[in-house]
Amino acid sequence: MSEPRLPQPAEIFVTFAALLRRNGFAVAPEQTTSFLAAIELLGPRSLDDIRRAGAATLAPPPERLATYNLLFDIHFGVTDATALSETDQQDDVVRLQEEGDGAVDPDLAQEQNESGLAATRAEALVARRLAATTGGNALQRLARQARAKLPKRRGHRRMRARRGSFVDLRRTMRESVRRDGEVLSLRRLRRRPRLRRLLLLIDVSGSMKARTEDNMRLAHVLVQAVPQAEVFTLGTRLTRVTRPLRLKRREQALLAASHLVSDWDGGTRIGEALQAFLAVPRFSTYARGAAVLVISDGLERGDHQALRDAVRKLSLRAWRLSWLTPLATGPGFKPQTEALQAIAPFVDDIVAGGSDEAIVAHVLSLAQRRAA
Repeated sequence: MSEPRLPQPAEIFVTFAALLRRNGFAVAPEQTTSFLAAIELLGPRSLDDIRRAGAATLAPPPERLATYNLLFDIHFGVTDATALSETDQQDDVVRLQEEGDGAVDPDLAQEQNESGLAATRAEALVARRLAATTGGNALQRLARQARAKLPKRRGHRRMRARRGSFVDLRRTMRESVRRDGEVLSLRRLRRRPRLRRLLLLIDVSGSMKARTEDNMRLAHVLVQAVPQAEVFTLGTRLTRVTRPLRLKRREQALLAASHLVSDWDGGTRIGEALQAFLAVPRFSTYARGAAVLVISDGLERGDHQALRDAVRKLSLRAWRLSWLTPLATGPGFKPQTEALQAIAPFVDDIVAGGSDEAIVAHVLSLAQRRAA
């Protein structure tokens, strides 16, 4: 016997609920039924009536109402699907491939990560609102000293200098004209120093949930201080959050970033996420010649060989690669987990990453560490 099919008019409403679920909205089957009942009861005369019925029964969170409206417009033909590519936000999210038959219970994944101590590979899509506090003394010190102390590189533009590798012919000739053609000295130029690109990869899995908000606030400070900074989150997905963090007001920036990331406090797939980062040419170029900081406990539940290969390739592109883990308790820390032991030969530093003070101290010392 063939399975019963939905009536043709109801199909578009049921598939809309499925679209919301695929984009991280928690929509129960009972809510879908209520949505259909509300439409039948109201007898809607316009799409706005259907939109309001969905908002009342499917209950999208207030902070994700803009995403709900965008998905509604695309699904019901109000806006063309290319609207997502116009903002370029969809290209900033790379979903990692599922292994096995994909029969992973999201509720189980969430239960395993409630404490923030266990690591799992299961994907659990969670919306999270980040608190926009002012930050402690460490973040304020980072904001004040970042431009002066962060590592620099020689730029292509030149500036005047007493000593330099290039002759400033224009200035030399102007001075010779004032002296009736006599050249007393050659004026010099040197390359203007520029802040080196900074790449920040933040683990937002369940085992790092205690540090997630602090790490995102630190990322906002760095993006504001370094024009070339790039920030990605790692979990069961790879998400570029640089664009929202460029908003000057921290509250707005963190709110926009929380909408973009959908795998907060979920599973851990560090190796696969780093491989996905390297596989996208637009992303991998961000690591070339950059100071790369990975903030993660290294509790990898996937293939350690995949993590090892990804870190090795990342280290070849980076100017310096640092791994900051809350498991490090001091200068004499030695990796104990298999994942950290596997990547140890390819990273320049494995240092403490369990507090703002420790991370800020390491970031501000990057230039001295490289010189040493």
